[in-house]
Amino acid sequence: MDTTWIVVADATRGRILAASGRSGPLTNVEQLIHGESRLRDTERISDRPGRSFDSFGGGRHAMETQTDPAEQDAIRFAAEIAQRVEQGRTGGDFDKLVLVAPPRFLGHLRKSLTGAAAKCVKAEIHKEFTLLDDEDIRMRLAEYL
Repeated sequence: MDTTWIVVADATRGRILAASGRSGPLTNVEQLIHGESRLRDTERISDRPGRSFDSFGGGRHAMETQTDPAEQDAIRFAAEIAQRVEQGRTGGDFDKLVLVAPPRFLGHLRKSLTGAAAKCVKAEIHKEFTLLDDEDIRMRLAEYL
């Protein structure tokens, strides 16, 4: 029987669930928490930004960070989830994959998957399901199982 893994995630938490059919219960494979994503920017950044001279004139100004620290944390968490998915794929734990995440995080997750894992993706759902219980998730995703 085919096994489908359902990855339900956002930038702070994720769950990997397994389904063996449309009507059976979901099995919890793993729960992932990314505590760094819950920090405020002032807690993430250790000090004030550096200062630089203007390119013309004698003025100085603070330099901005290149990327948002929260966005960097989300990218790292997506890579962590993708790594776990790859372990499951190489271990033969699933045949199909369903990704459920808010649009921005889903994009990070999609970019982090290996080519072989991306080929297993049966559906991508642009929704926030992390706070739903397993039964609600199963009912909402029944057509993909």
